[in-house]
Parts: sequence; C-alpha cells; structure tokens
Amino acid sequence: MEAESEPYVRLATLRTLHRVVADLNAARSLAGTLQAVVEGAVHGLGFDAAAVSLVRPDGDLVIAAVWEIEESTFGGPSVLLGQVGSRESWDRMLQVADHWGTLRFLPYDRGWAIGTDIPTWTGDGPLPVYDNDWHPADVLLAPMYSAGGDLLGILSVDRPRSGKRPGAWTREALEMFSLQASIAIGNARLRAEMQRALARLEKEQQALRASEESFRQAFEYAPSGMAITELHGDGTGQLTRVNDALCRLLGRPRATLRQQRFVDLVHPDDLALLLRTSAEGGRAELRLSRRDGGFQWVCLRNSVVADATEGPSFLLTHVEDIEDRKRHELQLAHRASHDALTGLPNGAELRSRLARRLCSRPQLPAPGGPPDTGHPPSGAVQNGPPAPGGPVTLAHGYPPPDEALERDREAFAAGEMLRHDATAAHHVHAVVPADPSGGEPWHGHRRPGPEKGLAVLYCDLDGFKLVNDRYGHNAGDAVLIEIARRLQQVVREGDTVARMSGDEFVVLADAIGREEAKELAGRLRSAILPPMRIDNRAVRVGVSLGIGWAGCGMSIDEVLHSADERMYDEKRTRGGTARGSRGERSHRRAG
Repeated sequence: MEAESEPYVRLATLRTLHRVVADLNAARSLAGTLQAVVEGAVHGLGFDAAAVSLVRPDGDLVIAAVWEIEESTFGGPSVLLGQVGSRESWDRMLQVADHWGTLRFLPYDRGWAIGTDIPTWTGDGPLPVYDNDWHPADVLLAPMYSAGGDLLGILSVDRPRSGKRPGAWTREALEMFSLQASIAIGNARLRAEMQRALARLEKEQQALRASEESFRQAFEYAPSGMAITELHGDGTGQLTRVNDALCRLLGRPRATLRQQRFVDLVHPDDLALLLRTSAEGGRAELRLSRRDGGFQWVCLRNSVVADATEGPSFLLTHVEDIEDRKRHELQLAHRASHDALTGLPNGAELRSRLARRLCSRPQLPAPGGPPDTGHPPSGAVQNGPPAPGGPVTLAHGYPPPDEALERDREAFAAGEMLRHDATAAHHVHAVVPADPSGGEPWHGHRRPGPEKGLAVLYCDLDGFKLVNDRYGHNAGDAVLIEIARRLQQVVREGDTVARMSGDEFVVLADAIGREEAKELAGRLRSAILPPMRIDNRAVRVGVSLGIGWAGCGMSIDEVLHSADERMYDEKRTRGGTARGSRGERSHRRAG
C-alpha cells in the first residue's frame, strides 16, 4: 500500500474504510461488532492479525475478539481469548509507547514495558533487516474512547502484510477505523443495555400481570367481602370495585354497590365509628344495610394500596361477616344483664342504668336563687351566644363550667363515659322533685325543687310464698312471668322494669312528677291484684309499693334503700310482714 501513489492510496483507503465501517454498523450485537472490528482490521487495513481488548466494569481489560488471516499451526492469537490484563499495566504500556497521533507504537526494544499480566502472543515472522522493517515483537495499539472520553477498549494489530512498519496513510486509516470502531462499540453497548432493559421491563410486566391476575382472583373469589374505594377526586369514598361475596352478604347487585359509599350503607348509630376508622390499618365492627332492609354485622379492615411514584392509589377494605359472633355476644350480654326467667333487666343492669343517670355532684340552689331543676329554665339560651350584658349560658342552661367540668366536657367529646366521680358537660342532673307537703328533706336540705325527677318504685309481692308452698315452684315461676308481663304493659315508654330478686321488682321512671308517680304506682298495683290462671287454678297475690327518688349526689345503695324503706312503711301500715321478720319473705331467685 505504501508503494502506491498518494491519490491512489487515499481512494483505496476510503473505499476500504467505507466497506469495513458498513460491516461495523451492520452488526446487531456487541459480540458481532467486536468481531467485525478485528476482521475489518485484517481484511481492510492490511494486517495479518488483530485483537480487541474490552474494558470490563471493574476497569481491567479482557481479550474479547481475535482474528488472523491464516490460522497458525499452534493456535495463533486465538489462544488469548478471555484472558485479562490489569488496567494499571495497560496504562503504563500506553505511556511508554511512541505516540503516532491517537495510535501507540511500542517497538520490540521496549518490550520490558509490557506487564507480565498482559496477554501477549508473538508470531514467527522474519527479523527486520532495515530500520523500518516490522519486528515480530513490535506492538501497534489503537485505543478506542467513548464520546465522553472514557476508554472503551484497545485494538491491537500485528504483522503488516507489507513487512514494513505502517506509514502515514496506513496510520491515518487505522485511526479513522478505530474511531468508527469506538462509535460502533458504544452503539452496540447501548443497544445491548436497551435490550437488557427491555428484557427486564418485559419480565417486570409479566410479573405485574401475574400479580394483577393473582390479586384479581384473590379479590374476586375471596370467601369474604372485598371492596376497593376511591381515595382521590370527586369520587372519594366511592366503591369502585366489589366482589361477589360482598354482593351476596348485603344482597345487593354489583352495579348498585358501585354507585354507593360505605357511609351510605352504614347503620346511623355506627356512622361516627366508621368516620373515626383510619384508612391504613383501621378496623371497625359495625352494621351495614342489606337490600331487605335489615342490617348485617361486619368487621371492616382497611389497608391503603400505594403506588411507588404517585403515593396512595386506593383503599382496600376486607368485609368479614360477624353476624353469628355478634349475635352470640349480644346473647351473652343479654343473659348477663337480664333475668333468665322473666326476661327483665336484673339487679346488675338496674344499677348500671342508675349509674349512667346519676353523678356524684348534687345540684343545690344558689342562696336566694331559683331552684335548680336540672333542665333549662324558660327563656334560657342554648348553644348560642349570650345576650349582651347577660350571664353566659351553655347548652342545657348551665353556667360556665370550671376547669374540672371543662376537662369533663373534652373527655366526653373524645368518647369517654364519666360516672359517679365526674360529670360530663352533657349531663342533666337528676334532682328530687319538690314535696308539696314540705316534709321531705334531701341530703339535709329542704328546698322547693323541680316538679319532675327520677322515681324508683319498689314492688314486693305479698302472698307469693304461699303460692310456692301450696302449688310448687313451677306455679311460682308462672306467677312471676305473668307479673313481669303485666308490669311492662302499664309503665310508660322508656321506663325500666327490673327484677331485683325472687319476688321483688323495681320500676325506674324518669322525668316524672310526684302525682304522676303515685298514679303509676296505682296502675302497677291494679295490674298485679287481679287473679291469674295458673294450671287451671285462680291464683292471686298482693303487692307492697314504695316510691323513692334518685338525685345526683346519692349513691345507688341510698336510692334503692330509700325506696325499700317506703315499701316497708306501706307493708307495716297494712299489717304486712314486719321489717324484723324479713326472713319470712320469699326471695327465691328463679333462673
């Protein structure tokens, strides 16, 4: 090539470069590109052998491709494939070599610069005769760099077919070729990275599709109800997806449920509980309406499904049917608080209801002031601003609370129940109504008082022991059941009828005046006295009644004892069982 004229060399070189560069760009893989580089250096640039050392991620260089025009008897440079040389040794050799533009030439007499860890192969060509003859130990390197200046690899060529060290035109051709090779290698690496990225993306999409399908099947075929709720926009709270189990549980078609929200389905008494239930990890037991108008006890468990980039996407709610458990719990609670024979509230439930109605602070009138009725006086301002210059009045007409009452109000707002030792701001005090005769003291105070209060009517059956002794306990039980039925028929709506013990009943009547309480006692007596038919026998029992009054500041025992005392007063005035012979009375507890 060097013996030809300059114009001819240039034209031949351009044609050769065009062909080999086309081959470089035609390669579709990194391995194919590397192979095109070494074959192009051999067939297009007039060398007998070529090799490409590629920079690995750790910085060292590995022999990635080799080619020679004729395979040597003893394997040739192909034995170098896969061998690794350190980056430090390669850099040292490039620094010691002569700089031919971007090329590096290391003559044989500087072979000491080749590190022992750099893979080498020396051919069996002739020794040089003239200064510009090629020596078998000469090394010609073409470093290849990325657009950013990072070393991609090194192209090594050996044994020019002219037998001479490359001249200016061959060097220029090699430089141009190595530049195109570096571009091709960079593009091949980019394609390889893109292919790997696409493969990873496809794998991730397949995993996502599998995960979505798994979620869909788990959602749709779950044995308990499942719902997906919108978290953003105008549709916040909307049920966007429900499964068949939830449709069956509530008896509603899927299309109907997807037009509703849980707040549309929840029982009114459970709405506040639903609104307090947190989105993430929230749990609540409440009632949801069914299509037939009834309500279904369920346990809701929430979890937020979040997107890695956009944050919370939707709310996944698990709806478990707990109707049987709740029914069992309610049955147990009813058994614990009600008499097994009559179905009436028992003594413990009666005390619990009194405790909810009473507090430990008595309401006494201010000196010279109007009586405290426990209810807003006429004209009192409730839940509104005070009149200018007038006293500050809160709900129910109470004066502004002190710090303790303010704390109670806050506690009540937080859902706490205050009893006995504290008074919540919503509490309406129970006070003993005024006695027109003026003869009834309350806690040492004689006061005009309100007209209505909380009455406690204590009923003790007379002659019940004779029924038990004469006709047996079954007849006695039947009498108690009938008495309970009669009492419930004559009390007002909202009054409580409870069975205290064997033949003792107590009626709680709130917001009732003294005359009304006497009329109620008369109705109770009239209901009990008529004979009843038990086992084809006419059975009659009497009753002793005592009316007591409950007021805040009184203990439950004091309230019940007061009514019990008045019942005994009536029994004594009628010549009934005296207090000293209480043991003669029947206190058989049925059930």
